[in-house]
Amino acid sequence: MTPSIIPLGQTTMALCRLGPDDASVALVWAHGWGQSGAAFMELARAFQTRAQSMVLDLPGFGASGLPPEGWGTENYADAIADWLATLPPGRRVWIGHSFGCRVGLQVAARHPTLLDGMVLVAAAGLPPHRGIARKVALRSRIYAYKVARMFVPEGPARDHLRARFGSVDARNAGPLRKVLVRAVNENLSNVAARVRCPTVLIYGDGDQDTPPEIGERLHRLISGSQLRILNGYDHHTILTNGRYQVAGEIQRLLKGLG
Repeated sequence: MTPSIIPLGQTTMALCRLGPDDASVALVWAHGWGQSGAAFMELARAFQTRAQSMVLDLPGFGASGLPPEGWGTENYADAIADWLATLPPGRRVWIGHSFGCRVGLQVAARHPTLLDGMVLVAAAGLPPHRGIARKVALRSRIYAYKVARMFVPEGPARDHLRARFGSVDARNAGPLRKVLVRAVNENLSNVAARVRCPTVLIYGDGDQDTPPEIGERLHRLISGSQLRILNGYDHHTILTNGRYQVAGEIQRLLKGLG
């Protein structure tokens, strides 16, 4: 499916539309870090007779343009909110995975009239709780990187150093490195507490990237939210092997919205 390319602030965003243009419900699908709208396409197709789906490539991913350097999730949210405000009247439901959940939380908190509900799968946005041993190991690694960085100039050698000490996402971030750094260091506790639309939080019990304990804390912060923990899935298989259960939760939310 060939996406449409639309202007979005200082960049462009690619999106694929599925379903009838006159549907009373619009589902907005926002993928996780390092992915594109393709990660949600199978799920979106399951709803194409009941709603209009808009499957996004967030700026910097897929067929979209790069965001301005150092964009934070609030910048993504504000730019997408400007686009959401141009859509025809009707209910709008945000469906996000991981990084896409960060953006969704910001949209719901900063632009509360634009969303009627959210389904957040493996939502990130809060710092994970770590044991003492893990905290010590992480701080030691950060300290070692900062010391080594003092003796390595910017350029290929510094890139090699980042690759040695950084995560897989950091090694592959390229021009989005500053965006990634801002995202992984943010704490959206205050943002989540301002969300007022009906929200369903879904996690896999085997997720090591965004463990269910993050969902438990978000559940306490988001008034009236629902938490679902699905057995047997991790951060990525929840969208593949677990997509039927995720689809069921989306359908329940839509029924609740009328």
